[in-house]
Amino acid sequence: MASEKRFATRLRSFLTPVSADVRSRRLRGGGKSLVLSVLAAGFACVATGCKDGPMYALKHANPYFTMRQWADDEKIGITDHQRREELQSLAESMPSLTPDRQQYWSSHLQQIFENDESPEMRRLAVLAAGKSSDASVLKLIEQGLSDDVIKVRMEACRALGNRTEDEAARLLASTIGSSQDKDVRHAAIAALAQHPGQIAADSLRLALQDRDPATQSLVIGSLRRSTGKDFGNDPETWIAALEGKQVDEKPSGGLGSFF
Repeated sequence: MASEKRFATRLRSFLTPVSADVRSRRLRGGGKSLVLSVLAAGFACVATGCKDGPMYALKHANPYFTMRQWADDEKIGITDHQRREELQSLAESMPSLTPDRQQYWSSHLQQIFENDESPEMRRLAVLAAGKSSDASVLKLIEQGLSDDVIKVRMEACRALGNRTEDEAARLLASTIGSSQDKDVRHAAIAALAQHPGQIAADSLRLALQDRDPATQSLVIGSLRRSTGKDFGNDPETWIAALEGKQVDEKPSGGLGSFF
């Protein structure tokens, strides 16, 4: 496909993030006001915990700068924006690739994940891996669960939801039990909805012990999809049913199915 060919052509540039020298030339080309803007945005990122660098804050503060700077950057070499755009395109086309082509890209996605400093590039590498049927990418996705950046960890959970292996369900169950970040735990809970079977049922049953109503509601929604059953909205009722006790299901289309 065209997107795969473009990605292959630019692979060397993708595996080599934009150098500090190129970044320096881009900043000098923009003049003193541009440098001051970048520095100001950088301080804003430090204050707010931004993980994607000063350019992220700057493009939101001044969208015109983003478009103008991309045009200037392309004269020097491949831009961060182009790298992200091409990897996004590869991720979207991954399901349509033949098994041997998916396997071919697995090692390259691994290199991007291990070597790229951009959290967004690592997230996109995990996204692409999650859309591949190649079993070897499970290692990459598992590494994503330990990434320093939350959006990468959440993407890894979503990617595991797309996998059919029991190991994917086990990794999600482990994340639910060990993650200290609620957003990551919720992403793992939501992903387990796509995994029927005992691993998902046992993990979600334990997650129902969380007293947070939002978490309980999410768990029950995942249980409905995972088990194909509906025991209403009461966590204790679900726990009883999952433990094998006699519990009546809600009629199809009843109020319980709306929550």
